[in-house]
Amino acid sequence: MTGGGLQEWPEPIVRVQSLSESGLHVIPDRYVKPPHQRPTTTRHRDASNIPIVDLGGGHGKQSEEEIWAACRDWGFFQVVGHGVSPELMDRAREAWREFFHQPMEVKQRYANSPKTYEGYGSRLGVQKGAVLDWSDYYFLHYLPATLKDHDKWPSLPSDIRKVIDEYGKQVVALCGRLMRILSLNLGLNERCLQDAFGGTEIGACMRVNFYPKCPQPDLTLGLSSHSDPGGLTILLPDHQVPGLQVRRGDDWITVKPAKHAFIVNIGDQVQVLSNAIYRSVEHRVIVNSTKERVSLAFFYNPKSDISIQPVNELVTKERPSLYPPMTFDQYRLYIRTKGPCGKSQVEALKSPR
Repeated sequence: MTGGGLQEWPEPIVRVQSLSESGLHVIPDRYVKPPHQRPTTTRHRDASNIPIVDLGGGHGKQSEEEIWAACRDWGFFQVVGHGVSPELMDRAREAWREFFHQPMEVKQRYANSPKTYEGYGSRLGVQKGAVLDWSDYYFLHYLPATLKDHDKWPSLPSDIRKVIDEYGKQVVALCGRLMRILSLNLGLNERCLQDAFGGTEIGACMRVNFYPKCPQPDLTLGLSSHSDPGGLTILLPDHQVPGLQVRRGDDWITVKPAKHAFIVNIGDQVQVLSNAIYRSVEHRVIVNSTKERVSLAFFYNPKSDISIQPVNELVTKERPSLYPPMTFDQYRLYIRTKGPCGKSQVEALKSPR
């Protein structure tokens, strides 16, 4: 899997954290978004929040119905009662915060390239001269086991590899529960979406986002507007510093994270499998002038070489198949080349009608 054939980044990499910590008062032009993309020129609605669903004991049918409504109306929801240890959630976030505050020479040992993206990074797309986001990140593979390489994971702080392993195990179990609910809500066999992903041979990876303080947060974004290319995303937010915004019509809703909740959203692959009954939704991240943010995005994806297309039972004469078959490997090349670009990829896939 290559980033558009490029082995190296087209320009020297600048770590955003280093820019932030240098004390600059004006952000470099490379991070200044076009006026229509800036957070101050788009409408915000802060009165609403994405739905919160309790998956805990005794909420079975009710939580299924709440997830169905959330997927239909928002494409996003928060889950509590999810079975992942709260202590593990807190430790995972703080272990990664400690990593990003290691000396630069420690972090640079893990510097990534467009070839696999795995490691310590500061940009997504490979287009020369692109306007960049105000963030650094760490990307790693969790599944399949053939791609999981502890040597590519940080070794500091000392418990971080053990924490990542256990965190991944518990979040994968949560994803399995959610996939069953998503299948049942479509009127399908509970295994249908999971089997379409490759059964037990799925892909899973994690992107840890570090959003340093920004002296001009009204001119840039921590992560540009995009829908997630994969299957499901399970986000552990920074519960003390809101930043995630979800598009709802012409508005951007700033999500208010509930304590020890995960934020779940539908990715493009589930939109394709559901023949657009479920829809991935654009989201973005704003940055803060006084506080840094750390969040962990866990991506639950189809097996990379399995063909993904609308499930047969969801294709009818009245609702023909909207998407041609495509593997996830083919699909994600787009975002690895262009960087985050709204919903342009999944919309471009639609079969001519």
